Amino acid sequence: MTFPDSPDPGPIDPTPSVGELALEDREALRRVAGLSTELTDVSEVEYRQLRLERVVLVGVWTEGSAADNQASMAELAALAETAGSEVLEGLIQRRDRPDPSTYIGSGKAAELRDVVRATGADTVIFDGELSPAQLNALEKVVKVKVIDRTALILDIFAQHATSREGKAQVSLAQMEYMLPRLRGWGESMSRQGGGAGGSGGGVGTRGPGETKIETDRRRIRERMSKLRREIKDMKQVRDTQRSRRLESDLPSIAIVGYTNAGKSSLLNALTGAGVLVQDALFATLEPTTRRAAFEDGRPYVLTDTVGFVRHLPTQLVEAFRSTLEEVVDAELLVHVVDGSDVNPLAQINAVRQVVSEVFADYKADRDAEPPPELLVVNKVDAAGDLALAKLRHALPGAVFVSAHTGEGIDRLRRRMAELAVPTDTAVDVLIPYDRGDLVARVHADGRVQQEEHNPEGTRLRARVSVALAASLRDFSTANGQTT
Repeated sequence: MTFPDSPDPGPIDPTPSVGELALEDREALRRVAGLSTELTDVSEVEYRQLRLERVVLVGVWTEGSAADNQASMAELAALAETAGSEVLEGLIQRRDRPDPSTYIGSGKAAELRDVVRATGADTVIFDGELSPAQLNALEKVVKVKVIDRTALILDIFAQHATSREGKAQVSLAQMEYMLPRLRGWGESMSRQGGGAGGSGGGVGTRGPGETKIETDRRRIRERMSKLRREIKDMKQVRDTQRSRRLESDLPSIAIVGYTNAGKSSLLNALTGAGVLVQDALFATLEPTTRRAAFEDGRPYVLTDTVGFVRHLPTQLVEAFRSTLEEVVDAELLVHVVDGSDVNPLAQINAVRQVVSEVFADYKADRDAEPPPELLVVNKVDAAGDLALAKLRHALPGAVFVSAHTGEGIDRLRRRMAELAVPTDTAVDVLIPYDRGDLVARVHADGRVQQEEHNPEGTRLRARVSVALAASLRDFSTANGQTT
């Protein structure tokens, strides 16, 4: 049967060729543009797959010198390149403070749009943390994806995380950051009438009672709760491993420093660990612990930690507890500084600020002091003589080494052995029940490894300070008070 105005289709070939089938398959189902009201970045937010290709960098200069702001923009460019981007342009605006609506002001936002069009960029990265309102307003003006420094660092962490715990920590940090930034357009923002009563809109308007964006938020919250439970279970295993190291007599030393300062290279030079060494920011995300020995034969454990950076996102500080706990429990911090950097003193201040904040959070319930710090200026083979002379004058107690060539490594080992002197000692005591004050002091100021309640009193095996050990000398089991 044919329609009156239809041409005669002619004979039909019952067996079309393979090429014709492939062509028909490609054209059988086509996407109809303009019908969806769901933003593509909602799904990208959920899975955090930023596709950074050609980017423009934007910074706001509110304080500090011009050199400081240039260094901050150079670091942002290095972060963008680490994430896989091609940096096309970098812009800095001088302001007293960021604009509350568009961060750089409406006029500068329009100029930024012209720059984006001229360069062909598909992403704009701001050197700061944007509020959800600023993010939304800027994207409406520049018409391309806009992200901030925090989102960029989170994306780098997502690319470099390899272990199950590291991936879970990064996912949790990303969701905490992106949850308040979910947004939608049009009908996806309106409330649907649930159930038969509904809102009186008729067929097709009676839905589940929540919008698409509300559904996304609920799903992300549920995923965050699941991740927290998984990380808590992993933490128990990690705490068991760390407690075994703390119960031993081995000094614990943590390597800290700015990202890409050469911490992993120094770990390899000191222990022969063979961990990943890469000239990239945040190449190390999981703490790596290796056992080594000083020149006098005394063993110790050395831990490589994740690198710090200026304005480290608070979500990452919260998520990466495994690395931070290694810093808190260490008896010595080997602070590695990149001697070839243009502003190494600023890196030192940034790392010290993060370490002090972390230590304050973890030691809030203890009367303890931060561990001693040994500054190590690395990459002396790549630094100029004038820069090294300035650093030697500014950092008189630092050790200058090159993990690449081995220069200064032996002197570093000697300094570590001098500073990693045990500040506590092991005791095995039997304290009578009428001296409960001593038991309380051991629990408060020491690390109890084993506790037993005998007819004669409380037996404790613990590590305590030298002063407290002197007070407990009369109750030592070596004096024959127990069998």
